[in-house]
Amino acid sequence: MKVAVVWNHDHGGVINEFGQHSPEEYSREAVESVLLALNEGGHDTLLCEGDKGMLASLEGFMPCDPQARPSGMVFNMAYGIQGECRYTHVPAMLEMAGVPYTGSSPLGHGIALDKVIAKRLIRDCGVPTPKFRVMRRETENVGDLRFPLVVKPRHESTSLGLQLVHDPAQLRDAVEKVVAQYAQDALVEEYIEGQEIWVGLLGNGQVEALPLLEQDFGSREERMVTWEDKYGLATRKVRMICPAQVDSKLATTLREASVAAFRACLCRDYARVELRIDNRGQPFVLEINSMATLGMESSYVRAATMAGYSFSSLINRILDVARARSFGISPPQ
Repeated sequence: MKVAVVWNHDHGGVINEFGQHSPEEYSREAVESVLLALNEGGHDTLLCEGDKGMLASLEGFMPCDPQARPSGMVFNMAYGIQGECRYTHVPAMLEMAGVPYTGSSPLGHGIALDKVIAKRLIRDCGVPTPKFRVMRRETENVGDLRFPLVVKPRHESTSLGLQLVHDPAQLRDAVEKVVAQYAQDALVEEYIEGQEIWVGLLGNGQVEALPLLEQDFGSREERMVTWEDKYGLATRKVRMICPAQVDSKLATTLREASVAAFRACLCRDYARVELRIDNRGQPFVLEINSMATLGMESSYVRAATMAGYSFSSLINRILDVARARSFGISPPQ
């Protein structure tokens, strides 16, 4: 099968530079690992930029067959170049052009990237999430929220702009910083002290929950996963424990909550859910990542390895479940 891996590396392929630029990018090493895995799966591959020239490149690589059926698929690794809801841009272009692809739809990515909408949908399906408010002005009242509070941009990912505040003065500064730096609302939510568990999900109708992964902060004062942690820049690294140290009953609850969040937010094929467990043993969904990182050292790949997947078999499994969804066939077991 023809499979084009689409990513964003050369950010010059736009008409104008406008709006917030994407700070996220896969490394060439990670993308080449995916290409190699797909080649090992017997697929004919192309590496393609997710920019204004993408559709022409795809049309040359996988032209329409005489029955107007797609002759290939895209393995989407594009975080977007600029503007709002950047994850949605390449999927939306592919939807318009009639090219099937891996991962969530523009709607699924849009929901997951809007932390407020995602939390409301998760809460409405009966899954606990920390109490929250949306703030635009630092003078707004936090109502019944209790300090400490977590402040983050409403529409960003990978812990960008994440801050922990302990009093009203810190809160005012944090909200002002988010609004000024990211030009968007601040999501303010209660901080949950306790274990942090990440759950990788794979599939659609029958969603597979990968082994639970715990973020172990050790003696580190900052007990949150930051942007620096996620990009390997932290001076004191968080240790990942997989499988997580939780009992079987709680593990079942965490898996069920994660799958419910995945479905409530209309995610597809694969994703990662981040949760905290409070001192009463109650889990809370913090957020969902509709485009879990597929780098060799990522939490998602580590959990998949614990489940028995090789890197190659994981990448080809993601392609299989997306192909089954796109063409209405059952994925191979």
